[in-house]
Amino acid sequence: MSVYVPGLNATLRAALQAIQQLSAGRSNGVGSVTLAASATSTTVTDPNCAVGTVPILVPTTADAMGAAFYIPVATIANGSFVIQHASAASVDRTFLYALHG
Repeated sequence: MSVYVPGLNATLRAALQAIQQLSAGRSNGVGSVTLAASATSTTVTDPNCAVGTVPILVPTTADAMGAAFYIPVATIANGSFVIQHASAASVDRTFLYALHG
């Protein structure tokens, strides 16, 4: 679930609402990704990613559960990260991800 982000001129009520949503676990740093078929890397573009972010992946399919992958720290950049993985013909290696940090 995404969180409401108040603007700089927001009311105190709007700012408090955003704080409540964050404390309830909402975040804009989430998404899903399917590993590219017949390739050894997949780039994930997300504006909430930045240098120092820790992407956390959770498999959502059986093929994803069996996929060997890693995310080199050097590929975590402002706006994206790269998942290195084994090449496979599978088109359903899908993960949910959360960006921490």
